[in-house]
Amino acid sequence: MSVVSVARGGAVTTVTINRPEAFNALNTHVIASLMAAVSQAQADPAVRAVVLTGSGEKAFSAGADLKELAAMGVDQAREVMASGQQAFRALEQSSIPVIAAVNGLALGGGFELVLASTFPVLSTRASMGLPESGLGLIPGYGGTQRLPRAVGQRVAAHLMTTGSRLDAERAYTLGLSPLPPVAPEELLSTATEIAETVAEQGPLAVRAILHALDVGRDAPLDAGLAVETGLAALAVAGDESTEGIGAFLERRPAKFASPQAE
Repeated sequence: MSVVSVARGGAVTTVTINRPEAFNALNTHVIASLMAAVSQAQADPAVRAVVLTGSGEKAFSAGADLKELAAMGVDQAREVMASGQQAFRALEQSSIPVIAAVNGLALGGGFELVLASTFPVLSTRASMGLPESGLGLIPGYGGTQRLPRAVGQRVAAHLMTTGSRLDAERAYTLGLSPLPPVAPEELLSTATEIAETVAEQGPLAVRAILHALDVGRDAPLDAGLAVETGLAALAVAGDESTEGIGAFLERRPAKFASPQAE
């Protein structure tokens, strides 16, 4: 059985971590398989959004595979962490949105995967945290950097140094998710519906927005505005806006062409 399963529905690809017996724990093979699936979706011009989730009802992903970590020396651990960070950064920089449908536990690397996604949709059963300090470890896939950017330095410090968990409602209150938690049985349909809405937008416009967000995340405001100006000008002069504006004025649905394959 594959550790990652992929299903295509129209312009949306659903990628599922498929290790329910291990609470969808992440090892090097799982991470590589996840990134390959997302990269394949990203390279398909007909795919305009990805939904990422975990199999079963208990866990999105309970984190890194501790059995794998326990056998590593410092050099191997550094190599594995660097590779994982590169993979999560590639996910964060995806040219199409990656929507994390968080169906249960998202701990350690699982939470870091959520933080690297474009945004999550949370089940009311979702529970998130970075409990590494209780194991004598620290987050190694970007958690110390992404969490404070998402919730602020003090909240992030408290969560990481105490190992506390966030329930879905608290995560929503902190701004980690753009919409309130949904019932477990509605999670995947809700995330897919959002992905389908994304798929209806101008695909080049969506890509440009994601790029501007990524560049501007840590850039000075003036530098971010300069990037936005260039991307907005290209959009104004492009064929996609001709179709979008024309459809609006003619009161019809826009029919956006798929981008060329990357």
